Amino acid sequence: MSEYDKKINTIKENLDKAKNLRIRAEARLEDLNKQKEEILGELNELGIEPDRLESEISKLKLEIEELIDRAEKLIPQDLIKSN
Repeated sequence: MSEYDKKINTIKENLDKAKNLRIRAEARLEDLNKQKEEILGELNELGIEPDRLESEISKLKLEIEELIDRAEKLIPQDLIKSN
């Protein structure tokens, strides 16, 4: 096999690898787009606009902290400490 044949075969192999990578990347992109649409659909069902997601998360975190604080205050600490 001549030097040119080796180089041509290497180029062909690299092209095949690049083609396979492109195909996998396109499939992954398609999967990610499907996931995005599912998530957007779920957000829509919950009545949350995607551009307000960060503020909604912050609001829910604050609500959780307040509920935990309220629950802790309802526990009779003096009774727990005495036992």
